[in-house]
Amino acid sequence: MTIKTFTFNPFQENTYLIFDESKEALLIDAGCISENEKMLLKTFIDTNKLFLKRVINTHLHLDHQFGNKFLFDNYGIAPEACKEDDFLLDNVIAQARSFGFRVEEEAQPLGRYISDNQLIKFGNSTLLSIHVPGHSPGSMAFYSEDDGILISGDVLFQGSIGRTDLPRGDYATLILSITKKLLPLPDSTVIYCGHGPTTTIGNEKKYNPYL
Repeated sequence: MTIKTFTFNPFQENTYLIFDESKEALLIDAGCISENEKMLLKTFIDTNKLFLKRVINTHLHLDHQFGNKFLFDNYGIAPEACKEDDFLLDNVIAQARSFGFRVEEEAQPLGRYISDNQLIKFGNSTLLSIHVPGHSPGSMAFYSEDDGILISGDVLFQGSIGRTDLPRGDYATLILSITKKLLPLPDSTVIYCGHGPTTTIGNEKKYNPYL
């Protein structure tokens, strides 16, 4: 399994393109907003002759779903996310304006929902979905036991955790999600965060001041 990281938009959000030897690919959190960012992503997919099979979201805050419509328009693939975050697709133009972004089109509707403990398959690879609410009610993490990786979205960062002051966020729920569902994973598990560098479960158990 190969993970290509793109860091997009002014929030420095991490977009992950994951593919294997089959050349089938999965895109997690399409944060590309500018034309240059969109073309950078598309050029990589096309140049490497990848077959984009699914577009999924850890959650639906603006900075993680800016590029969903672009991918739908170019590859015909509707995004997938947890139903609990569906409300975040409403009034995206107004939401973006409140953060100083100029967005011309409303959000791309979801094609289907992702639930807890669901297998996300592409090529010869599989990720397991883990519902970890708190940062948003529909926050999901995606785990591969075989490859020892976790895509955590904005739930868990190196030395930090996701903010809980956004709509329907909850601090106690977030801490419970992390301690009950993520920290029991093997210490060697590499965490690919929604922002910032990678870390490991073991490192966060030892050094994260919030945990």
